[in-house]
Amino acid sequence: MAVDQPVPTAPAPSGDQSRIHDIGYRGYDGPRLGRAYARRSLYSQSLRGAYGLGRSAKSKVLPMLLFAVMCVPAAIMVAVAVTTKAHDLPVPYSRYAIIMQAVISLFVASQAPQSVSRDLRFKTVPLYFSRPIETADYVLAKFAALASALFILTGGPLLVLFVGSLLAKMGVAHQSEKFGQGLVTVALLSLLFAGIGLVIAAVTPRRGFGIAAVIAVMTISYGAVSTLQAIADTQGNSGSVPWIGLFSPVTLIDGVQSALLGGTSSFPGGVGPSTGEGLVYLIVVLGLIAASYGLLVRRYKKVGL
Repeated sequence: MAVDQPVPTAPAPSGDQSRIHDIGYRGYDGPRLGRAYARRSLYSQSLRGAYGLGRSAKSKVLPMLLFAVMCVPAAIMVAVAVTTKAHDLPVPYSRYAIIMQAVISLFVASQAPQSVSRDLRFKTVPLYFSRPIETADYVLAKFAALASALFILTGGPLLVLFVGSLLAKMGVAHQSEKFGQGLVTVALLSLLFAGIGLVIAAVTPRRGFGIAAVIAVMTISYGAVSTLQAIADTQGNSGSVPWIGLFSPVTLIDGVQSALLGGTSSFPGGVGPSTGEGLVYLIVVLGLIAASYGLLVRRYKKVGL
C-alpha cells in the first residue's frame, strides 16, 4: 500500500524581506492656491448644491419647484397690473417675502441639512481641516452659500415685479426706490434664515431630523408669536404687540421692513412697530446673524478635533 510522502517546502528566508516598490506616485510641484481658493471652491459648490446643480435630477426637483412657486405669483401680479394699467403693484416689494415665508422656510428646511449634515454624517469635516482651510473658512463658505441661495430665491420674484412695473409704465424712480428697499429686506431675511437653519442642522448628522427641526422652529415660533399678538391686541394691550414680535424670525423681518423700509405690516390691526422699535428689531436681527455664525464656528471647532 502506497504511503503519501510530505512534499518538502523551501525553508523560510531569514532576515527582513521588506521591499519598497515604485508604483508611480509623483510629488506635486504645482502652485499652492491656499485658503482663499479653497473657501471660494467650497462656497461655489455649496451654492450649486442648494439648487441641485451638479447632482442627480431628483435633487433638482424640490429647489427648482420652490423657486417657480416663488416667482409664479409675482408673474401673475405683473400680468394683472399690465392688463389693468394699474399705477402701483398690489403687493409692496418689501412685503412679498413675508407673504411667501412658508415657501422660504421649506427651502431652508430642505437645503440647510443638505449643506452640512452629510459632512457630519460621513465624518468628512476633519478632512477639510487637514488642508489649509480653517474652521472659520468652512463656516463662512457654508453660511454665505445658503444665504446667497436664499437671496436668489427671494430676490428673483422682486426682479419680476420690478420689470413688470416698468412694462406697466409705473414711475421709474418710485419703483426703483421700493425695489431697493425690497432687496434690503430679502438680504436680511436670507442672512437670518440661513444662520438659524445651519445652526439647527449642524446639531445632528441625520438629515431627516434636521429638516423636521428647522420646520418646527420656523413654523411653531411664527404660529405662537402670531397667536400671542392676536390675543394681546384683542385684550386691548396693543403696546405689547411689537415686543412679542421679537421672538420669531418671520415677525422680526416683518417688523424691520414695516418700520424702516416703508412696507406694510401683518401685525394685528396692520400697525407695525414704530421707528424706534424698528431699530431694536434691526439690532436683534443683526445680533442673531452674528450669534449664528459664532455658534457654527464653535460647533465645527469641536467636530474638527
